[in-house]
Amino acid sequence: MTDAIENLTITRPDDWHLHLRDGAVLDSVVAHTAQQFARAIIMPNLKPPVTTTELALAYRERIVAALARAGVEPGRFTPLMTLYLTDNTSADEVRRASESGMVHGIKLYPAGATTNSDAGVTDLLGRCATALEAMQRSGMPLLVHGEVTDPDVDLFDREAVFIERVMQPLRRAFPELKVVFEHLTTHDGVQYVQQADGPVAATITAHHLLYNRNALFQGGVRPHWYCLPVLKREKHRQALLDAATSGSRRFFLGTDSAPHPKGLKEHACGCAGCYTALHAMELYASAFDSVDKLDQLEAFASLNGPAFYGLPVNPDKLVLQRASYVIPEELPLAGSTVVPLAAGESLGWKVVTN
Repeated sequence: MTDAIENLTITRPDDWHLHLRDGAVLDSVVAHTAQQFARAIIMPNLKPPVTTTELALAYRERIVAALARAGVEPGRFTPLMTLYLTDNTSADEVRRASESGMVHGIKLYPAGATTNSDAGVTDLLGRCATALEAMQRSGMPLLVHGEVTDPDVDLFDREAVFIERVMQPLRRAFPELKVVFEHLTTHDGVQYVQQADGPVAATITAHHLLYNRNALFQGGVRPHWYCLPVLKREKHRQALLDAATSGSRRFFLGTDSAPHPKGLKEHACGCAGCYTALHAMELYASAFDSVDKLDQLEAFASLNGPAFYGLPVNPDKLVLQRASYVIPEELPLAGSTVVPLAAGESLGWKVVTN
């Protein structure tokens, strides 16, 4: 039984959905990810967004420089870059991205869906068909923020409506296009990914595995649990946990860790995003341990993502120990602080070799 496990050794994992930001914020957070993960898919929603291969490669150079400033040894962590899909993304840009060897996906943000998504797509099949065809030919994955932004759609129904309005027509038009349904949050999403024809996969965050929407309101409004897509009902959390621990190769780790200054979270109009880069594997291990499925953690965290993206598995290992880990109350962030998810609480697992 996994409840007898005291030390868990797995292939060093990757994070297939990460926000690093830029400038001083990048300097503050990049080492947290590098301590646990070998690679990460880097989100392109900067200001201005990363819309071209040239911009992606320049951003990569800034990340590598920040790693060096943080004291991370060369080669320990590899950023996997992405482009921000717009109504004007061309087939030539997709080709340049694919040929670069550094860009590993193109991100769909429906306009207005989340932080810095104002430049997002307004009509996917109408305006982006040429780019999507080029992506299908080259094997470049489309990474989707799976929510509609129609103000008439209830916040908690946006993922299910996205499946009907966007994913189903997209798959009919481009059946061989590789698609990652990022930060999956609902039973509907799980069913869709499990049953979809063709190359479809999904990332799942630690916070959606561990918490339902009650966490937003325990003892008052708790802004550090607020993210987009928002936490859902308990039945959805259970469906996500079942999927992540099922052994299916279609589901893999993506933290969606998103740093925001404390003051902009604890605000009249607070930012969406949970900061989990520091303690991601402790959170995931706690989730898998809660259903006695620690034996499935390595596949979810370390094997399924590389298989989908066509990349090699990492050669080194990461060791977790069954031990108390108290999450810090705050962390430095570019002259301010960031509050990590579940700050001050204790977890039952701790990374001891990284």
